[in-house]
Amino acid sequence: MKIGIDWGGTKIEAIALDPESFEEINRVRVDAPKDNYQEILNTVSSLIKSISANSTKYSVGIGMPGSLHPQTGLVQVSNTKSLEGQDVKNDLEKILGFEIKIANDADCLALSEAIDGAGKSYNSVFAVILGTGVGAGYVHNKQLVVGPNKLSGEWGQNPIPGPMDDYEKSVTRHCGRVGAIEVFLSGPGLEQYYEFESGNKLESREIVKKYRSGETTANLVMETYFERAARSFSTFVNILDPDVIVCGGGMSEIDEIYDEIPKRIIPYIASDIFLTPITKAKFGATSGVRGAAHLW
Repeated sequence: MKIGIDWGGTKIEAIALDPESFEEINRVRVDAPKDNYQEILNTVSSLIKSISANSTKYSVGIGMPGSLHPQTGLVQVSNTKSLEGQDVKNDLEKILGFEIKIANDADCLALSEAIDGAGKSYNSVFAVILGTGVGAGYVHNKQLVVGPNKLSGEWGQNPIPGPMDDYEKSVTRHCGRVGAIEVFLSGPGLEQYYEFESGNKLESREIVKKYRSGETTANLVMETYFERAARSFSTFVNILDPDVIVCGGGMSEIDEIYDEIPKRIIPYIASDIFLTPITKAKFGATSGVRGAAHLW
């Protein structure tokens, strides 16, 4: 049995897959404890023990925001502050008593979609998460591409391609980076920009509803979002030129993305044509947890 854990800031999900067919055997989802690292470890451990109760042979893979530092093994570049700087792998292995594998949650999305999801027919799959945070994973020939710094796909950390406008120059990520892609393409980033333009706070889904009904400020905000997305996507298209781009996370449910980005990206890439399909993740919200199971 292959067990995957999707370790998010608000929810923690576990899945058990058949190792041959990849069919789902069981899935459990619980709320993540807030800002209590030890309590979070205990919750993950309990989930693993619960979902593996009827099996004596199983592997465990975990997807989480951020990555493990290549020298110290501590969590780095995570948008979940309670995990930043923690020795998650060793701490959890001490509790469980066996080896686990950990990867960035966007890497897990990419692996899941490349193996049996929306990217299974392609050699190279670049998968982006557009959600509470922004990240990406790159899979070539069904294998994750992982570099010496463990930073493959940390695209949301990059500054949005310029020239930046005054707003873009003024917005910082929680780590202090100015103009990071994540603060514009994430759900909270869209909400922050709408508040900047309108003076009102709205959730991203409400902003999209207003855009579809023709509300002026929402139209400005969403048109700017699509343009920023096209600028941002151009960075990895110019470098990697993947066979397919797969989108996951809450913002990937905005259907207009799949028409607007291809229309807008050409001025930012080194070609006068853009042939790469951009598609929604086949497994939706479960892609990350399935990919974690596929780490073994």
